[in-house]
Amino acid sequence: MISRSLSRFVVDSQWRDMPEALRHEAKRSVVNVIGTALGGSSDDATRRAAETLAPFSSPAESTVIGRREQMSCLDAAFTNALAGNVFDFDDTHPGTIIHPSAPVAPPLFAFAQRHSMTGAKLLHAFILGVEIECRLGNAISPFHYKKGWHITATCGVFGAAAAIGKVLGLDETRMLWALGNASAQSCGLVETLGTMAKSIGVGQSARGGLLAALLAQNGVEGPELPVEGPRGFLQVMGGEPDFDGLTEGLGQRWELLRNTYKPYPCGVVLNPVIDAVLALREQNFVPPERIAGIRVLGHPLLGERADRPAVTTGREAQVSAQHAVAVAWLDGRAGVTEFSDARVRAADVLALRSKVSVGQAAGHTVDGARVEITLSNGGVLDHVVDAARGSTDNPLSDAEISEKFRTLAAHGCPGFDPEPLLTALWGLDEALDAGSVIAMAASG
Repeated sequence: MISRSLSRFVVDSQWRDMPEALRHEAKRSVVNVIGTALGGSSDDATRRAAETLAPFSSPAESTVIGRREQMSCLDAAFTNALAGNVFDFDDTHPGTIIHPSAPVAPPLFAFAQRHSMTGAKLLHAFILGVEIECRLGNAISPFHYKKGWHITATCGVFGAAAAIGKVLGLDETRMLWALGNASAQSCGLVETLGTMAKSIGVGQSARGGLLAALLAQNGVEGPELPVEGPRGFLQVMGGEPDFDGLTEGLGQRWELLRNTYKPYPCGVVLNPVIDAVLALREQNFVPPERIAGIRVLGHPLLGERADRPAVTTGREAQVSAQHAVAVAWLDGRAGVTEFSDARVRAADVLALRSKVSVGQAAGHTVDGARVEITLSNGGVLDHVVDAARGSTDNPLSDAEISEKFRTLAAHGCPGFDPEPLLTALWGLDEALDAGSVIAMAASG
């Protein structure tokens, strides 16, 4: 039985059996998502969510990243996961397009301030939670996302449940119940992309997974086959799910080692597009008035998710190839500011993005793209990117992830000194109290 096999795997796993490369990748993922949460902590979606929950959030026990207030661990898990995902700048699991860390790390850190745990224990649970959510994602991809399910939210709730269940020390049966309780809460729609509601789904997956494990600990029973049952997660939300792949190589092949980190705050399909535009700009910049048209060619997912010429907000622009091309050419960069409401509505951006079209070309993966710029005199500039920055074949270094952390902290929390927290996160495996580490993420 798949559900029991996954539960047994989580329960029986030992930290001493985690390879060093896997432990280090877990720290890279954690540094990245706490950085994106710091950056997103002052976003309107995060602020409004925190204000909405505040009157109902008690006891005040867990840090809200980048903010002064504390919340209950359930509400802090929700708010911090939302903040970590709000700029679409969090990590990406190739093949599924799951953002693995936002649903799993925030509930662990929030719970660490209620339930004492070492940094190593947190990292171990994080690795296992990511493994569960990403294997589920593998089993239902690509049908699930194409159907319109927001896979980070739908699978993330299982990852959070497994991770919290591990630190609670649930036995096999209660871990199974935790997965069942998570299955009852699995939801999230692609229709929400470009709106604040997208990150609500991610926040709820973090909160729901934490709740699922706590309910299981207290004896709330779940179904025997929440994953593979005839009306379970795979059958209901997958087309032709890969049942065998869920347990094949379990404990020998780790999904976290495939994780990737974005250099730009937008949909992952836009990374190679921006790389190509920036490369062309550096080689031969021409004023936008001399450009007759720009054609972007890539993987089918590029057109399906990012052919959005008429966006009106920064949130929508995170999944707009037209906007990404325009700001990259005009500004020579593509950071958080370039995906703001103000930049979306700027006259120069509007003028240039009207010249951008999106097409499909055979041979491109999600990490690749071709950009062709036709000049008013008939000349053509073109550049092909096979492996975008941040992809599996062109990964960000530890130093680049640290610099990303600093930049996001400066954006979301002006005046906040990120260095003590950054140092503590890179040393999380040696920390005696993970809760004291995340307490350093409070601002003011």
